[in-house]
Amino acid sequence: MSSLLRVAFVTGATPDKWARAWETFGRGPLQLVPVEEPDQERVVRSGEVDMAIVRLPVDREDLHCVRLYAEQVVAVASREHFLAAADGEVSTADLADEQLVRPHVSGWVPSADQLAWPGMSEKDAVETVAAGTGIALMPMSVARLYQRKDVVHRVVSDLDETEIGLIWLVDRDDDTTQTFVGVTRGRTARSSR
Repeated sequence: MSSLLRVAFVTGATPDKWARAWETFGRGPLQLVPVEEPDQERVVRSGEVDMAIVRLPVDREDLHCVRLYAEQVVAVASREHFLAAADGEVSTADLADEQLVRPHVSGWVPSADQLAWPGMSEKDAVETVAAGTGIALMPMSVARLYQRKDVVHRVVSDLDETEIGLIWLVDRDDDTTQTFVGVTRGRTARSSR
């Protein structure tokens, strides 16, 4: 019997299509494990999972990393916020006077004096901005995951996209791992390497 392959995935990532494709290879069971972004590297390094679909960047020491896709960054705000009237996209200049309730990985900060917000999850940030307090920047997939009737999100046109990647330990670069990497790259059970 084949051994279990454990693959973690960060909030907003959608591993379902790869899980379905994995079944066609008949390489053994696959367990998908949700993980919060702060823990995405730790679960791989500790051996809790074999691989992880992560939000980049990560510390690549002792890790293999394959870029999978990019996501647009969006600003999330209350439905009463001016963003609700914006057509599709805004720029960081449009957001310069806003309170950012959660730091963004890009390091971008509005020019307005910022309050000292307590650390919060993406879900908590959406709840905070729904109350009409500030904005939050996050990948579009995460904004969609936590979508509510009282918030809107708009693409921020001048922030770099967030990248999603697949990581695994260099020491665990075996045939099963390479087969799953192939699945994420579009290989099918009938494809040749």
